[in-house]
Amino acid sequence: MMQIDFDPGANPLNNNEWAFPLLECIHISMFAMSIGTIALVDLRILGLAMRHQKPSQLLKDTWTWTLVGLVIVIMSGITIFTTDPLRYYYNWAFRYKVIALTCAVIYHYTIRNRVAASDSESFGARLVALFSLVLWISIVFAGLFYAFT
Repeated sequence: MMQIDFDPGANPLNNNEWAFPLLECIHISMFAMSIGTIALVDLRILGLAMRHQKPSQLLKDTWTWTLVGLVIVIMSGITIFTTDPLRYYYNWAFRYKVIALTCAVIYHYTIRNRVAASDSESFGARLVALFSLVLWISIVFAGLFYAFT
């Protein structure tokens, strides 16, 4: 069996005192922007916010910000992962975060967006929005737990 030696000190992000914290700030800021725009639409579907606007209009107004944020989050997350891939890989919170993020993105761009575009405020639509919020919030908590496990 082949042994792979990995030296985290060889990664440029680990050799500059500002590089990693700056990338982490970008990662967190873009995640906040993405989840914020997603939450606006979900809260509207739930009837808890912006009742003067239709969910479909909010979805149309926020889709660019959501997409840009998610692309930057994923790219910065991959780059952060390269700083110590073994440490990330063996952490249960990180594994959950990656799996949940994959599910959340698929759910968001399929089921949740169809419900938002339909302007439905039925019980089923509210369940879809509630599940979306819970899924995205769980990803945030997994990211926080990573630091403590």
